[in-house]
Amino acid sequence: MSTTQKNQPRFVWYDVMTSDTKAAETFYRSVVGWNMQDAGMDGPAYTILSAGSIMVGGLMAIPEEASAMGAKPCWMGYIAVSDVDDYAARVTKAGGSIRRPPTDIPGVGRFAVAADPHGAGFFLFKGNSEEQPAPVTPGAPGHIGWHELHAGDMESAFAFYSGLFGWTRDEAIDMGPMGVYQTFATGGPAVGGIMTKMPDMPAPCWLYYINVEAIDAAAARVTEGGGKIIMGPHEVPGGSWIVQGFDPQGAMFSLVSAKR
Repeated sequence: MSTTQKNQPRFVWYDVMTSDTKAAETFYRSVVGWNMQDAGMDGPAYTILSAGSIMVGGLMAIPEEASAMGAKPCWMGYIAVSDVDDYAARVTKAGGSIRRPPTDIPGVGRFAVAADPHGAGFFLFKGNSEEQPAPVTPGAPGHIGWHELHAGDMESAFAFYSGLFGWTRDEAIDMGPMGVYQTFATGGPAVGGIMTKMPDMPAPCWLYYINVEAIDAAAARVTEGGGKIIMGPHEVPGGSWIVQGFDPQGAMFSLVSAKR
């Protein structure tokens, strides 16, 4: 897990925390096609998710302390920073919160669990390795193709993340009654968007879009595997197709493809 930074802090890794690791492995292997391998780490089991030979994220049981606080199955993204302790202090100063203080992962790096002022969670992370990540072709299957924040309030959320990480505005899309969808960049092309959440979204959260070969076939695999599609297939500006759904354990995720 490399965190070498050429630009602003950016998403570099993704975890799905679940209530049934074996069932979740089976589901995502079928839907996305990820290769899976035990990380061989001390402590709780951790499965590495890979697209081909490139590691993308991990799968693990919800930690006991998080479960005791009511945590449910979910996806969480890691944002690479130069100093986890420094950024943890910046998060609280900017009105966010630290839900787990900076902690070392032996042989891997240092992390903290953070939340923005509206409660959307994310990890701060600094890895031990300075190895450059392998270049990934945009839209490559199995990789995260888009990062979407369903915020408590779009403008104040954007101010929080741009002030903290230096993220910049890209295109702003007027979605009518749904408000403005503000795309953002981290030193290159747009990598995500921020919008004020809709009333049916239970709480502010980050939603991650996994690239797949074709959206209809992938959506069929979701339902066949016991998951649930709650939106789509739907064409978005730029011509891509998306679906949003829940895996069988209840973690929300999305899929995206240039092909219907």
